[in-house]
Amino acid sequence: MKNIYKFLIFISLVYTVFSCEDIVSDINENPNDLIVSDVQEKLFLTGGQLANIQLQCGHLNRVSGMYSGQLIGFAALYSNIYGYNLSTGESNDEWRALYGGVMTNMRHIRENSDSALLSGIAAIIEAHAFGTGASLWGDMPYSEAGVSEIEDPIFDPQVDVYNSAIALLDEGITTLNGATSEPIDEDIYFNGNKDNWIAAAYTLKARFYLHQKDYSNALSAAQNGISSASGDLKFVPGNAVSGDTNLFWTILAGSRSGDLGNNLDGTESYLLQILDSSNALSRNHSKTDETARRAYYMIDASGSGNEGIIQEREPQNMVTFFENKLIMAEAAGRSGGVTAGLPHLNEVRNWLNSGGNLNASFIGKAFKYSPFEVSDFNDGGIENPNNISADDAFLREVIEERYVSGFGMHMPYNDARRLRKSDNVIAVPYFMVEADNTRKPERMPYAQNELNSNSNAPDEDPGIFSKTSVNQ
Repeated sequence: MKNIYKFLIFISLVYTVFSCEDIVSDINENPNDLIVSDVQEKLFLTGGQLANIQLQCGHLNRVSGMYSGQLIGFAALYSNIYGYNLSTGESNDEWRALYGGVMTNMRHIRENSDSALLSGIAAIIEAHAFGTGASLWGDMPYSEAGVSEIEDPIFDPQVDVYNSAIALLDEGITTLNGATSEPIDEDIYFNGNKDNWIAAAYTLKARFYLHQKDYSNALSAAQNGISSASGDLKFVPGNAVSGDTNLFWTILAGSRSGDLGNNLDGTESYLLQILDSSNALSRNHSKTDETARRAYYMIDASGSGNEGIIQEREPQNMVTFFENKLIMAEAAGRSGGVTAGLPHLNEVRNWLNSGGNLNASFIGKAFKYSPFEVSDFNDGGIENPNNISADDAFLREVIEERYVSGFGMHMPYNDARRLRKSDNVIAVPYFMVEADNTRKPERMPYAQNELNSNSNAPDEDPGIFSKTSVNQ
């Protein structure tokens, strides 16, 4: 852990040398004497944000997609992972991105910057990353991580990490409330817009409370969260000159062509099946037409012809309006029933009905998301053909919408683990590869690098079927 911290200090300095034209203003100064204090704090921001993108949208995101019935591993590495052969080495990159890329850079900003705007942004990015880490791995180093005099940090309990992330979000919100927005080119998410950052922080609070089944606090936080899709926090790939591309597109365009997708030679993931109007599992009916969304979501594993959700320059969702509203729909529905939750679900359907979730290649295909009425969830209603309680039928539709809308995020994987024991009646009943369908992946393995280097790490990884504390 200590070596990772030192390594990123070095990487940040190298990045700065190539990013700042006037770092050496005196011809007699030796450029090799560059030290961290010579570097503007804002120059540490982009590296941390790029590392966060890797954590949110990279390899383990694709693994979570396979483990929630949204993707299929067809060949090679991904076929093995799809069959539950997930090694500790597969977490090394995301672990390094979290501790080296996010923590080191954001801590440097928070500890050294005089800018309230930068400090508040850095706090929110760190919280976003570690809340995600807690959801993926469970117990993990946080309270002692990055402390210079501690070589081997302890593994904090999962709930403590969640609570620390929420406290850091509160710190970021408070700091930004006293800041002034100004353009920050190095902020590749929101360009220094403090209002967007504050709203995203509240949605993240709601997300992390939801993970812990604290539905009251989730609803309270979401009321101040992202209120329109224009405020979504996304990874937006640049143009051909900048070279950055959709991370999923990148792997299929390279050596992993044919290895991973949701459609190959007629074999389709559960996600595509429920979007297909001709399939017995279909969620289409007179008020819902998923034709366009199904086409937009379809991923050709061969890597050719992907013009939808993994198109080369297609943005990737990280914290969104639809997530915020669906948290409100679920949390309000749990406490107040269909009447309380339905307006929030219908806000998402209204957005879907505008084509807001589609790109230009698919906006011309058929879609329909008419508003639901309370009666649609009554016995025998359009959303309750098997006559469960109206409130459960409503919650089932909210969770299914989270499952579909959340494609490309960790949301479906988190919901699957959160709901499968205590709320199975409303959970999405996807199936996995084992014939008896009894074992379900519950966590990602710890990084092998951490297991090797930290004396406080467990002697061996608990395994992907070991439940984390919030999902017991």
